Amino acid sequence: MPDLVNKQVGPIGLGLMGLTWRATPPPQEQAFATLRAAIANGCYCWNGAEFYGTAEYNSLVLLERYFEKYPADAEKVVLGIKGGINPETHQLDASPENTRRTLDTCIAQLKGRKKIDIFEFGRRDPNVPLDVTFGVIDREYIQTGKIGGIALSEVRAETIHEAVKYTKIVAVEAELSLFTRDILDNGVAGACAQYGIPIVAYSPMGRGMLTGKLKRYSDLAEDSLLLQFGFPRFQRGNFEENIRLVDMLKEIAARKGCTPAQLAINWTIALARRLGTTIIPIPGASTAERVLENSRLVEVSDEELGQIDAILKDFTPAGGRYPPIIQVDT
Repeated sequence: MPDLVNKQVGPIGLGLMGLTWRATPPPQEQAFATLRAAIANGCYCWNGAEFYGTAEYNSLVLLERYFEKYPADAEKVVLGIKGGINPETHQLDASPENTRRTLDTCIAQLKGRKKIDIFEFGRRDPNVPLDVTFGVIDREYIQTGKIGGIALSEVRAETIHEAVKYTKIVAVEAELSLFTRDILDNGVAGACAQYGIPIVAYSPMGRGMLTGKLKRYSDLAEDSLLLQFGFPRFQRGNFEENIRLVDMLKEIAARKGCTPAQLAINWTIALARRLGTTIIPIPGASTAERVLENSRLVEVSDEELGQIDAILKDFTPAGGRYPPIIQVDT
């Protein structure tokens, strides 16, 4: 069983974005039921953010309320939190001042009910040297026991090689799915394997594309953030091209008696055998039923990995990962 910051977390985690960062977040009791289902199904790696929602209702506010009601669950969870957005400029800011602000705010919002096990900036700030930011976090927050460790998010391989010179990197959060395999070729996965850093794989279901629930463009909710922010792979024309991959994978999923979503999630886990490092997928969910489906373990053999390789060889996603306004590979 994989571990993070010396705690076992289970092979599949939970992404928290959809519980607070959407046009209409699910009711709090539904969110609580989702989190309880994660605990019940061994999904102990939880990943949220200060900017997943508003200051009045983000991941930390939700979790504080949850752990108030279910205090025994706090020690079961390894909690990773992203932060670093300056509330005045709305830009990433890794200066010492904003580093303290974001950490102090996140810690305060949890009201002592749960320690932040892993903290990471949502992206690398090119304007502040890594050693400056890490120095503040290490001296003032890790050594004092306020948080557990430092992770990286959405970074280039070069950033990983640089970061390990200054601090212990406990995880790298990166997008990985059957649609998005960039880290397998751009050196990120190789760097993680080199230093023994676990990969926390976000969007393992291709932002919902691989769930099997989306069959046509009209199935996308009108208030979907994917449409509001203009994610290229979900634009008309691109969507119809990309959804073909789900049909191509259905035969393998059917033979295994699993859903396309379960195949997609467990494919990321199986890749760890090739890469030589831990991969923990963190699919998002906003219902207990979705957690139950996402948490099912399905063995993907080397032969099946080869069959999937053959499918992917002939498939190129239409459109980029993010709209141009969002930074990637920092």
